[in-house]
Amino acid sequence: RPKAEELCRELHLCDEIRFVGKQVEMEDVLAIGDLFLLTSEYESFGLAALEAMAAEVPVVSTNAGGLPEIIIDGDCGYMGNVGDVADMSQKAISILKDDETLKKFKAGAMKQAERFDIHNIVPQYEKLYACYAK
Repeated sequence: RPKAEELCRELHLCDEIRFVGKQVEMEDVLAIGDLFLLTSEYESFGLAALEAMAAEVPVVSTNAGGLPEIIIDGDCGYMGNVGDVADMSQKAISILKDDETLKKFKAGAMKQAERFDIHNIVPQYEKLYACYAK
């Protein structure tokens, strides 16, 4: 995050970009966003990314931990290597500078989030458990 904040200052974008830090109620924050940057070095599942996508917000993240299971690179967002701020910045800009790309990624984000909806996931777990319970 410090590198991203420094780049924001260098490019005089601090009036356009907000680094909100840890939040209790993310729905309101996500609802006003066009893009979610997730710069995690470690990530077990990617719940934050999934919450953003459920709010129809594309994600640019690192490829840490479980994020590759959540984010379809080039469909609902992009992934980059941990610490590669330049690459993540370029990917974020490429989404934001083109309205059609942003629209496509928003739709892709929502579609991907729906795959993880409780009504879709629970039956899959029940089926899996049933296979091993026999």
